[in-house]
Amino acid sequence: MTSSRGALTALHLFLVWATMTAAVPTLGFGLLMMAWGGGTAAVVLLFALGVPLAVGLLAMAGIPARTVVPLCGSVPQRLGWAMLVFVLGTLGVLAALAAYHEDVDLGSASTRIVLTGTPYGVAAAFFVPNRWVRLGAVAALAAGTAYGGFIGPAQAQQRQHDAEVARYQEHPELLYLGAAPPGMRVSRAEVGPASFIVDYRGVREDEFAYVSLTVRSPLTPAPRCRELVGKDVTCTVDEHGEMRVVRTFPGGERAVTLIRRHRNAVAEVTSQTLDEPGLRRILNTLHPLSNTELEKLMREKKIDHRL
Repeated sequence: MTSSRGALTALHLFLVWATMTAAVPTLGFGLLMMAWGGGTAAVVLLFALGVPLAVGLLAMAGIPARTVVPLCGSVPQRLGWAMLVFVLGTLGVLAALAAYHEDVDLGSASTRIVLTGTPYGVAAAFFVPNRWVRLGAVAALAAGTAYGGFIGPAQAQQRQHDAEVARYQEHPELLYLGAAPPGMRVSRAEVGPASFIVDYRGVREDEFAYVSLTVRSPLTPAPRCRELVGKDVTCTVDEHGEMRVVRTFPGGERAVTLIRRHRNAVAEVTSQTLDEPGLRRILNTLHPLSNTELEKLMREKKIDHRL
């Protein structure tokens, strides 16, 4: 390809890109406004007028390329070429819109407008009878497909995951987890604005075992035994400030609750099936919820966020 033909080809592709960068957003905005206030009939009318106008603008952009693109040699050929470029480019725009709908990052609003004409320029490059120009179009198409179909969605998924992790870690002073008692495992966790609740259940489905751990912001004033004592309820506080509440139910079953201050939070653990040493072991093994543990809870869909 001579320098003059190369410059003419570059000008041709630039004109296609520039024309469609201006025409497509304008047409899209017009269709949106018509759909908003004019109804279906107005949208159909604008579409019927806008598409031929866009094709006509493309045909005009193909005039300087009459000597480098065989399909632009005559008026009927240019119209056919313009229709092909419009259809192929619009398919590319629709694919980009689908990727954007899946949260693929396509840059700022101005960047997205600039990118609008790119599929049309790539489509026009395939009609240039030059190997290097067509190879460049193939490379651009492959890059766009890889980003829109694989790299972009993976990045969007990672951003969503990071945002979800950040939401769970909004109050790290409450995110404490105790070691699961023998024969039990974490079955559910819930992050609230002022609490973190963890439920432990038995590993065996046919055996009932349940423990609830709640880590919350300190209450002001702190609960006292005389406020908790009632019928079938006993309450004691040891020399370390740990509160022990026992509720007795008909039939002799008991629910034991241990409440202890833990750093800048209050930890409360209760159960009807686990004994006091087991409950104290949970409190003694409290540790900040690690990223690995949080990832595992999220992966197993065992953690929720409560507003």
